[in-house]
Amino acid sequence: MNISFIGAGNVASSLGNLFEKAGHTVKYGTQNPNEYQLSVADAISFGEVVCFAIPFSAMTEVLTANKEHLKGKIVVDITNAINIADWSPLFLGEDSGGEQTARLLPESRVVKAFNTIFADVMKPEKQSFDGQKLTAFVASDDLDAANVIKQLTDEIGFSGLIVGGIKNARHIEAIAHLNISIALAGGGTDAGFTYFQRK
Repeated sequence: MNISFIGAGNVASSLGNLFEKAGHTVKYGTQNPNEYQLSVADAISFGEVVCFAIPFSAMTEVLTANKEHLKGKIVVDITNAINIADWSPLFLGEDSGGEQTARLLPESRVVKAFNTIFADVMKPEKQSFDGQKLTAFVASDDLDAANVIKQLTDEIGFSGLIVGGIKNARHIEAIAHLNISIALAGGGTDAGFTYFQRK
């Protein structure tokens, strides 16, 4: 599968490496591409799945500018609404970044995923704790798109869990804020959440 990232920071590159190890082709798009990157427009054109790993504050502008090119594509929102300066949360009330993305892209197949997982644990040797895989929560109103992303999460070493429609992105984003809060309080980023479900 062709997977593109808009953004090329730690999360994008770490997650992209896992996708490449699983046999997928990955490209990165940035506003000012270097020789190893594409323009945002070219990266969007390339990807069957387009993952956004840019600051939350940039999402509205970037999505609006590329709305037409994202029609019909699976768009994965990996962002968290935080103040970049200190990682403190931006509280969105009865809303979420994932829902905002879905409203901006009504003709795309929007999925919220991967935002609860630190880049530090997006490595094969760090994806499980005491025999349990890290959980990758997945929310989308498009069940087929959610299943595609769940399959990808499983392929790259996480345990994918579909948690319902895009409205539940607000709960996933709350988990991410908790994860960040624990990390900032001294817990560090070599950590993550595992949802245990007895079968």
